[in-house]
Amino acid sequence: MKPDFLRLPEVPAKPRTVGVTHMLDKGIPLNTTAAILRSYADHMDFWKFGWGTAYVESQLADKLAVLHEHDVVACLGGTLMEIAWAQNAVDECLAWARRVGFRAVEVSRGSVPMPLSAKAMIIRQAAPHFTVLAETGYKSAERLMSLDEWSAEIVEDLDSGAEYIVTEGRESGTVGVYDHDGEPKPEVVRAVIEAAGLERALFEAPRKSQQAWFINEFGPDVNLGNIPPDDALALHTLRLGLRADTISITTTTVESVRL
Repeated sequence: MKPDFLRLPEVPAKPRTVGVTHMLDKGIPLNTTAAILRSYADHMDFWKFGWGTAYVESQLADKLAVLHEHDVVACLGGTLMEIAWAQNAVDECLAWARRVGFRAVEVSRGSVPMPLSAKAMIIRQAAPHFTVLAETGYKSAERLMSLDEWSAEIVEDLDSGAEYIVTEGRESGTVGVYDHDGEPKPEVVRAVIEAAGLERALFEAPRKSQQAWFINEFGPDVNLGNIPPDDALALHTLRLGLRADTISITTTTVESVRL
């Protein structure tokens, strides 16, 4: 029986379009995946097979089946699509993804010199068959984008059919919307929200400090990605203000009641 003696923020239940949590699978064994999902699937929306892991995962069919069973959307990593584009194999990549059971794909251009027009074409090709997560930003900390470039790419991605805009952060949390120390760049975050809207922006935030910053700034319904699957419950407590890093979400309400 769940306790109900605290006043906590209302976090949307699945299926949801805000407060979305996007997990990063870097090569988790099938049995571990199943165990995590049995416990925490209610707190997960997308499960991304990072970079090219799906291409070499020997138990891919079983992992996709258990994700579908727990209503967690399997997403193909963007780097694999970039490689497919570089080898003129986008058609084959998308056909394979549909055949094996992916329900979402990430389309990015953070690693290869892909023009915006090619990215838009892939999004338009994928959108009728998948939920498209379009990633903006580069994986190299040396490649920077102006605020106008962030905005222009996001608008084009949405116009092409992307459902969510993913902001690059990598699993390290030190590129894209972050500086080399992993601190968010508020001016970039604001540009993303102005271009995409908060409800369609999905911020990669692998570090607890980054997750807490976004929740404190934008509330528990902010969309967060690249979350280690083991951290699903910990992130949920951050959204609810049940952790010191976001405790003001709950204690501010309590203090106002006391007063």
